[in-house]
Amino acid sequence: MLRAVVAMTLLGLPAVNPAQPADPPAITVNERVKHQEIDGFGISQAFRRNELLKALSETQQREILDLWFDREKGAGMSILRLGIGSSPAGSPYDHMVSIQPENPGGPDAPPKYVWDGDDNSQVWVAKEAKAYGVKRFFADAWSAPGYMKDNGDDKNGGQLLPEWQRAYANYLVAYTKFYAKEGIKITDLGFTNEPDWTATYASMRFTPEQAAQFVKVLGPIARNVKLVCCDSFGWDQAKAYTAAIEADPEARRWVKTHTGHTYASPVNGPLPTSRNTWMSEWNPNGNTWNTAWDDGSGYDGLTIAQAIHDALTVGNVSAYVYWLGASRGSTRAFMQIDDTAKTYSVSKRLWAMAAYSRFIRPGAVRLEASAADPALKVSAFRNPDGSRVIEVLNTGTAPVTWKGVNGRATAYVTNTGNSLTPSAVAGRTVTLQPRALTTIVVR
Repeated sequence: MLRAVVAMTLLGLPAVNPAQPADPPAITVNERVKHQEIDGFGISQAFRRNELLKALSETQQREILDLWFDREKGAGMSILRLGIGSSPAGSPYDHMVSIQPENPGGPDAPPKYVWDGDDNSQVWVAKEAKAYGVKRFFADAWSAPGYMKDNGDDKNGGQLLPEWQRAYANYLVAYTKFYAKEGIKITDLGFTNEPDWTATYASMRFTPEQAAQFVKVLGPIARNVKLVCCDSFGWDQAKAYTAAIEADPEARRWVKTHTGHTYASPVNGPLPTSRNTWMSEWNPNGNTWNTAWDDGSGYDGLTIAQAIHDALTVGNVSAYVYWLGASRGSTRAFMQIDDTAKTYSVSKRLWAMAAYSRFIRPGAVRLEASAADPALKVSAFRNPDGSRVIEVLNTGTAPVTWKGVNGRATAYVTNTGNSLTPSAVAGRTVTLQPRALTTIVVR
């Protein structure tokens, strides 16, 4: 018998050995090993993008809102990111109107806030989101008003003048109070967006040390909201801002969530903090409107699914917030709105996000998960209601069979021809289609 085994091995054939272990399962989930808690998934509609939505018919508006926030018809987003305005009224389309457009007479003068109850239609969308069940509203400022800065302009970078720090902190808190009067609780507040990038639109510079210092001014004033910092231009760059805050005990006391974008650098590991972290803004480069799932463009649905997977499993992020929900022209938003033709189009990018956001709910915990085939990118979660969600992105060109799904399960397939299409799980077996994202929900 031993000679036969050796001979078969030399021929490249499997040896006959009854004690040989079975092949490992395609996917393994270890529920005993827990990672980060999930805060949610979301979008931003800052810079007056909601006005595009308002230009459509009420029926079309409802269809888009359903696609963003409804858990049966769409993505079931659970976070809405709002832009805090810095420009005077009557500014060009890409600017947000300020609640204090004019200098009140100096940093120590009584403020002269103005509020129209609309905020570039952000209030309307926030109220709609709340009606769908959204509870996280993240308000973020791209810049202080120009008169508070050393360049006298809300655009083109510049820095916050030291004497205006407290007035700027009060300005931010006043914004949250205006929303509270409209019935919307701002849960998360940011004072800077891409502080390491000078843009021709609203922008303002902070070094990591300056950001940590300003946190100590804002924190004691903004006690009823979670402070967020610092929305750096890239994930690697965000690490310096997180490290500066973590190194200062007083700053660390106030910052509850650390955030970064992934334009300058992708997620390549966790931020250096034990606090929750968010990938709070990104969309891929490109110069055309694209609705494809898998065309190699770098801004198709498969690309977005891969980015979300990496953020969750490599970066241990608790939230993923995409830029934007809808825009116009050659946008890489989830949707394109033509406010002249009164039409809209939906990309597969939306459905890539929806495969995660509809099923992985706030309060879920990521579980340890692995795959035998390196072409499978897998992540797993347990929701507060006890349901489990296993996300499998098959980046290969061949289907893979997973045998051994435990519990009452439904699979949802997203690929070129499907957008969260239900697929039966028969005999505890799921076929993971090639170049597809399969979401398995076990109850």
